[in-house]
Amino acid sequence: MAEQYFTQNPSTAHDIKVHEVNYAGTAFRFQTDSGVFSKSGLDEGTEFLLDALLPEVHGRVLDLGCGWGAVGVIVGVLKPGCDIVMTDINQRAVDLAHSNAAMNKVKARIVQSDGYEHIEGLFDWIMLNPPIRAGKQAIYELFKQGRERLKPGGTMGIVIRKQQGALSARDYLETIYDQVDLAHRKKGYHVYRCKRGME
Repeated sequence: MAEQYFTQNPSTAHDIKVHEVNYAGTAFRFQTDSGVFSKSGLDEGTEFLLDALLPEVHGRVLDLGCGWGAVGVIVGVLKPGCDIVMTDINQRAVDLAHSNAAMNKVKARIVQSDGYEHIEGLFDWIMLNPPIRAGKQAIYELFKQGRERLKPGGTMGIVIRKQQGALSARDYLETIYDQVDLAHRKKGYHVYRCKRGME
């Protein structure tokens, strides 16, 4: 069976590439590698997630399943007042996220963690492009636990393709969060804004 990008310690041969990414009029440089999600550059779904929700993002922000660090780094540069935490189960991704944060002069706490296992404290925002190949049960557990990791009034932003279960995911999210809105829809991707109440 082929090794997946959510493997803890990928054994595939390294193939490091540097990508120039222009986002919102700002130039970024990112290293990617084999064994990590979207090694060819900024993933379309991640871009749509940022397009929809970046203007609202503030405070303490968790880039959950950060991969090589696109969301955390872009938020860190364009929203410099944010306190960024980035996490991934994949050690190779974590190493790349460290490199990419440094390359783009972003201060962030970057942690290897299986979901929220090694993550401390509560967040104003959690951003997630879920690891679809990990399976529905694993993804739904990230959704469920996310609410408990948000501050009152906090938001989880999620992008998921319709053909990968966006509509049923929304049904499930509505059983967990106090408010779920479709923030953006493009090319089959749905971006959901999932809010925890102020209680």
